[in-house]
Amino acid sequence: LVDDEVEDIIRQLEHRISRLEGVLSLEKMISTSGGKIFATNGKRADFHTTTKKCKEAGGSIAAPRNSGENDAILYFVKSFNTYAYLGIRESLIPSKFQFLDGTQLNYTNWHLNEPSGKGEE
Repeated sequence: LVDDEVEDIIRQLEHRISRLEGVLSLEKMISTSGGKIFATNGKRADFHTTTKKCKEAGGSIAAPRNSGENDAILYFVKSFNTYAYLGIRESLIPSKFQFLDGTQLNYTNWHLNEPSGKGEE
């Protein structure tokens, strides 16, 4: 009986999560890729504030690791006609970039002659 009750609670929670994801998708507040959820509050902020807000929400600033994740982030850029901060920084070696945790990039999709540090990356 306990297993049936737990399964019923899980189904109810999955249904509620699905409805919430649907509403947030309609409001252009989330996009998904590979089981990850990318979210925005639609507000402009500096890099430090963005990183802080992501952490407060239990996540981290977006750092695309493949084309699907890049597209999920690009969705917000296009929807809000703005740029997006990424969890990527220049390493100690000039013109080499890494994730904020120090690991090397395994995926990039830079425009020609980028990154230049002029916001066109």
